This record gives sequence, structure tokens and C-alpha cells, in this order.
Amino acid sequence: MAKYDPLRRYLRRQTATELELTFSEIENLLTDLLPKSAARPQWWANEVSPESSHVQCRAWLEAGYEAFLIAGRDRVRFRRRA
Repeated sequence: MAKYDPLRRYLRRQTATELELTFSEIENLLTDLLPKSAARPQWWANEVSPESSHVQCRAWLEAGYEAFLIAGRDRVRFRRRA
């Protein structure tokens, strides 16, 4: 199982157009800590390319969401992709 699979499964079960999760809530889903780099907006970039090392973004993109860091609040807004 990949580290971010629990986040993908959680998001797939959601029906809301938008939802917010704290870092703590995400870490509870993962049963692991987010890296320190998760405090930077670029960690939450919504792109996957062959050169990208952002394996985490596959979780929310494959679940049909985009992620947006809410600066200074340790929260992430997930918005359903159009």
C-alpha cells in the first residue's frame, strides 16, 4: 500500500464539492506524519508529470479533487475537479 492511498480512499468516498482537512486529520488518515515540506504551497501542486516526484498529488487527483494549502493555518482545501 502506498503512503497516500488512505487519503485517496477517503476523498473518493466524499460527495462534497469542497472540503477542508487539517494536517492532523490528514496524518490520522495516513497513520503517518506529513513531511515538513507540506507547509509549502508547492507540495500541494496539482500536477503529475513523468519528471514529477510529487507522488502525493496522485492521491487527490485520482480521487477527483484538487488541493490548495490554506496559508498559515495547517489546513488544505480539496475542491472537486470540473
